[in-house]
Amino acid sequence: MEPNSNLAEAYVKKAEEALESMRVNVIKDWKISTAYYTLYFSLYSILTKIGIKCEIHSCTIAFAKRFLREFFSEEDPDFIEDSLKARIDSQYYIDRTVPDEQYNKMVKNTPWFLVKCKSILIKLNEKKINEVRKKFKKALAEKR
Repeated sequence: MEPNSNLAEAYVKKAEEALESMRVNVIKDWKISTAYYTLYFSLYSILTKIGIKCEIHSCTIAFAKRFLREFFSEEDPDFIEDSLKARIDSQYYIDRTVPDEQYNKMVKNTPWFLVKCKSILIKLNEKKINEVRKKFKKALAEKR
């Protein structure tokens, strides 16, 4: 996939809508789900701007860990991974509960993460995009 700023902006809009839904929802499970999707769409907007298509959520997070280290702290992808687990537990399992600590962290930090991703999108110029794409292509070639 080619780098696509328009698609990146569309994912930012989806992230903003998910965030608004998180803010107005009072049901914990739905707050968790919408918080997670805010995080995911925020991160995915960066991938689309770079021109990376990845529909598996855990792979999207792994991509950020490996190829976007310049933009994210070590804790950021871990936070998204923990949030993915929380979403899965709350959405698909009746007998699993999300700890209050994780829930509160998601509600508190999700808006900040969206702002961080918007800032990264601004910093992602053609040179940076090409650098990330080159690293990714090299990693793919090494796997073969």
